[in-house]
Amino acid sequence: MSSSPARPLVVVHGGAGTMSRDGSPAQQQEAYHAALRAVLGPAQELLARGGSALDAVSLAVDLLEDCPLFNAGHGAVFTHDETHELDAAVMDGATLKAGAVGCVTRIKRPARAARAVMEHTEHVLLVGAGAEALAQRLGLELVTPDYFSTEARREQLRRALAADKAMLDHDGASLTFRQPAAVPPLDESRKFGTVGAVALDAQGNLAAATSTGGMTNKQPGRVGDCPVIGAGTYADNRTAAISCTGTGEMFIRAAAAYDVCARMAYGGASLEAAAQAVVMETLPPIGGRGGLIAVDRHGNFSMPFNTEGMYRGWARVGEPLQTAIFR
Repeated sequence: MSSSPARPLVVVHGGAGTMSRDGSPAQQQEAYHAALRAVLGPAQELLARGGSALDAVSLAVDLLEDCPLFNAGHGAVFTHDETHELDAAVMDGATLKAGAVGCVTRIKRPARAARAVMEHTEHVLLVGAGAEALAQRLGLELVTPDYFSTEARREQLRRALAADKAMLDHDGASLTFRQPAAVPPLDESRKFGTVGAVALDAQGNLAAATSTGGMTNKQPGRVGDCPVIGAGTYADNRTAAISCTGTGEMFIRAAAAYDVCARMAYGGASLEAAAQAVVMETLPPIGGRGGLIAVDRHGNFSMPFNTEGMYRGWARVGEPLQTAIFR
């Protein structure tokens, strides 16, 4: 998709997976659309006021982390040990500076901690206690681990344990949402619960941010693609800003986010061609399921996914915001 160059734009995602259009009541679908609109509106307004792409993606992911419909922050899934370990990343396309955190358990908004790593340290990735110590030193809000818990996620873990398997991101939720009134439009048995945002601001700068609770029943200490710069998150003003959602291990192996930018920089591919090639050609042969959102320096954006659907939305300054779930 494309439009006039340099008009500020924000694009968000809330996970990709197999859709259950027929099994989801209209009110449940609307809950997801409303949640996406509630994220896009403030970010669009920030860009309209001349705000930066970095601030826009940070705000969008803040709001996504606060919404229990998505697997990031409040409502994050449980590990095998019945704990929460969250990951997040942010990247500034103007400077190529990046920050990320992994396996954090007490930081209310992990994406803010990722930005703190970028802005207040010489490092890119901090994990566990080190990341939490930085957050505490800088006055970021800490919570007790039960803040992230919801009963739906706990039931998800119980059933995953009974099935004796790890379930990628929100996989186990299909075992929880059995009643028709509670069936989400995206089939949680095949949903990848990462959230993310990419943006272009009025100054022509790009930024990306991604956050996740990971996979239900995951091995403690597991880190997916989200905080790995170049795998699940990347931004470069010369090419594009990317945020991915999917089977994290495969996105790491493919360096998926960076590959989109590399195809543009070295092969002259358009954003759409590069994004489609990575999602539809590179990832499937190694079992890579999911999708990504991307915006380039000209204001073009792309949202390819190789599953049946992806929670997504976009808002360009001066235009109505849009959301979608199904293909």
